[in-house]
Amino acid sequence: MATRGEGADRGRDTSSEPGRFSTRAEPATANDAVDDKVRQERDLYLALLQLGAKQAIEPFIREALQLLMQACGARKGYLELIEEREGESRPVMWTAAEGCSADEAQSIASAVSRGIVAATMADGKTVVTSSALLDPRFRDRGSVRRHNIEAVLCAPIGQGPAIGVVYLQDRGDLGPFLNADIAQIELFAQHIGVLAERLMARSRSELVHDYTTDVRKQLRAEGFVGRSKAIADALTQIALVAPLEVTVLITGPSGTGKTQLARLLHDNSPRARGPFVELNCAAMPDSLIESELFGAALGSHSTAARRVPGKIEAADHGTLFLDEIGELSATAQAKLLQFLQSRQYYPLGQNQPVLANVRVVAATNADLAEAVRDRRFREDLLYRIQVIPVRVPSLAERPEDIPDLARFFCDQACKAHGFSRLEISAATLQAIHLSEWPGNVRQLAHAMQAATIRAAGQGVTSVGVAQLFPDRGPERDREVTFQEATREFQKRLLMQALDQNGWNVLEAAQSLDIARSHMYSLLKALGINRRASRGPDSRGGGSGGGSGGEPSSSR
Repeated sequence: MATRGEGADRGRDTSSEPGRFSTRAEPATANDAVDDKVRQERDLYLALLQLGAKQAIEPFIREALQLLMQACGARKGYLELIEEREGESRPVMWTAAEGCSADEAQSIASAVSRGIVAATMADGKTVVTSSALLDPRFRDRGSVRRHNIEAVLCAPIGQGPAIGVVYLQDRGDLGPFLNADIAQIELFAQHIGVLAERLMARSRSELVHDYTTDVRKQLRAEGFVGRSKAIADALTQIALVAPLEVTVLITGPSGTGKTQLARLLHDNSPRARGPFVELNCAAMPDSLIESELFGAALGSHSTAARRVPGKIEAADHGTLFLDEIGELSATAQAKLLQFLQSRQYYPLGQNQPVLANVRVVAATNADLAEAVRDRRFREDLLYRIQVIPVRVPSLAERPEDIPDLARFFCDQACKAHGFSRLEISAATLQAIHLSEWPGNVRQLAHAMQAATIRAAGQGVTSVGVAQLFPDRGPERDREVTFQEATREFQKRLLMQALDQNGWNVLEAAQSLDIARSHMYSLLKALGINRRASRGPDSRGGGSGGGSGGEPSSSR
């Protein structure tokens, strides 16, 4: 059995067989054989790189397993990832099976693979057998005899401690797994482990407690993105004031979503069936703000050729949202105060009051208390509108919401422009986290829309850093390969984390939410050490470094 099938494929074309990469029928020369091997390895590595765009573990492990099976011609396969999570009594497991019946997959998962997987996970070494039927380690198992299991290869996934295994079985006429197959599968399994750890880290981050769960039971907030405690506090205030007939002042930096929160308040109030009318006070000149707000009677001024209804009238039985209320003129402030006190107002040029049933919600990114001290805003008006204040947090105060917001804006752009759905690469999400967004959610929304359009125009399947930050990077005179861009980004990210944590590897790994073993593997692969980072004119003697200038793992 050990030599069965050797040379069986010589002289015939195997390119049409399922699960095989395309090969020539028979190389004409030795150079052709080398070219075929290089071409096959290139195709395999390109497919492996494409796996890096996956954003969820389930499709990732399914395609990773298919790739590994193609690499060695296996007809059946099983892949398992195992993650120990703090505070959980049992590990989290992800599995995928290919080419197996339901019974076979169950047997692999619960019987044969248990013995092989246990051995592989215990010592981190690949287990290979040319025939499980003849191997004394496995031949007595009922499932081995029942399914006639012969050639098996089980390799650990990951570098350092194994985080999973890949189980490959049955090569048909190709016979047992050869040394070249074993070496290639082991190498691919290491690369897949790096990508899997990144996805598991993301999975852990997405399991961060959703602080908005309870308050969302009280609100209709399906389209409102966010799970952070900061946004939960704002939603709690909205849930409190929405059913009440009180004036609300929404504060927060520019671009945080104050208008969206005001609309959410309206939609959850008894006035939800009435109109929601918005007026941006900063966008109107002083000469028009009163007319826009209160309306104007026929002939009240030179341009009033007809009666002009104001925003208050338009919002009758609904909600009037006054954005940037701090920009109102002194005259408009006085009239607005009168309306809030009496619920009556006077359109320009009219001496008869008009009664209106309107709830006022105001918003500002300015410090109105300071404006009161500077006599730019009426103190009595501030007291009137600030019955219940609601503050919207900046994006920097809710970083855990950034991935969800980025995906939401990407999906919105795809739907608006008729694009196929695009993913956001892990490198892009990391770059978004590391970037500053002074314009908050509004700036992120515009950036993601532009990035989505660029990605769709370039025909790629995911939004990358190059699409989000097209002007970033010192070298723009040549195309940078995927490998170069990824390597450079990882190097910058790791160097920044190490600098911020005093070159303490453990703390740097924790700040990046990756395993310490993975951190060491990346440092070695990228050639990062503290001595190299100092430059030729640097002197030794710095604290926190290990022996030989290597990063330290503890302080």
